[in-house]
Amino acid sequence: MLEKFVNIDTIADLHHYYNYGSPRHPLITIIDLKAVKTRNRGVEDAFYRLGLYTIVFKKFKGELRYGRSTYDFQDGSLMFAAPNQVLSPSENTVIEEGWFLAFHPDLLYGSLLGKNIGSYSFFRYDVNEALHISDAERKTLEECIQKIAVEYSQNMDKHTQGLIVSNLELMLQYCDRFYNRQFLTRSKVNNDFIQQFEYLLQNYFESDDLADKGLPEVKYFAEKLNLSANYLSDLLNKYTGKTTIEHIHLQLVEKAKSILSGSNKSVSEIAYSLGFDHPSHFSKIFKMKTGKSPKNFRIAQ
Repeated sequence: MLEKFVNIDTIADLHHYYNYGSPRHPLITIIDLKAVKTRNRGVEDAFYRLGLYTIVFKKFKGELRYGRSTYDFQDGSLMFAAPNQVLSPSENTVIEEGWFLAFHPDLLYGSLLGKNIGSYSFFRYDVNEALHISDAERKTLEECIQKIAVEYSQNMDKHTQGLIVSNLELMLQYCDRFYNRQFLTRSKVNNDFIQQFEYLLQNYFESDDLADKGLPEVKYFAEKLNLSANYLSDLLNKYTGKTTIEHIHLQLVEKAKSILSGSNKSVSEIAYSLGFDHPSHFSKIFKMKTGKSPKNFRIAQ
């Protein structure tokens, strides 16, 4: 059966979906979810694809369907999404408290935040990797929210957009700080993830069919751990100082060193046996990590 999708590409589309009147600004809005009584459903049982950046704070009874899964967020949590992610709200949710900040990518055009928005990787976390915030943290974020709302609710002048974007960037910096805190306060769970990742990585490179499987992708390990690729890389970076791809390359180089030292295989043969399509790519990674080409490494042994 074909999936049904409804696109929400603009702030006006979002207000129409939430029956929330006319937006005060064409590129950014804040919706009080407690005030939403009914929704304009475009297609029954549809998935909704948003062309907006969204930050949602929710504290409610019931479940939220996100994609094909359901999640319980009775405690207050923040969820982030970049444009083109898919959401399908459940009918059995009772919002106790919440707000929905959404902004169009065009809002950031020409700004420093527009250039740096990709560095806020939590916009591409899965919903089960939501940011759980304290009351004090929530109040800090809502101060930014209130300043943004004041700016877009009054008559616009030459300062309006700059002040909106500045307060939005300040809010994202706080979210980044709070995620760092969450990584640290969940050290036991996170260390378990790291140990599982290291086990999966070692097992992958110890298999006899690397040439057939090819080099592992970050997505492979993330799916095995039920994490998003961005969350896994950020988690590893916080605890080890290295991203997922760096860990993959280091394990790859250790495997290559062992083969170079213990066999007479050519560099090309080793590259193909490790899953590379092009030996030059293997040589480039090896030299980047060791300071020597595979050939020179073998000579030095």
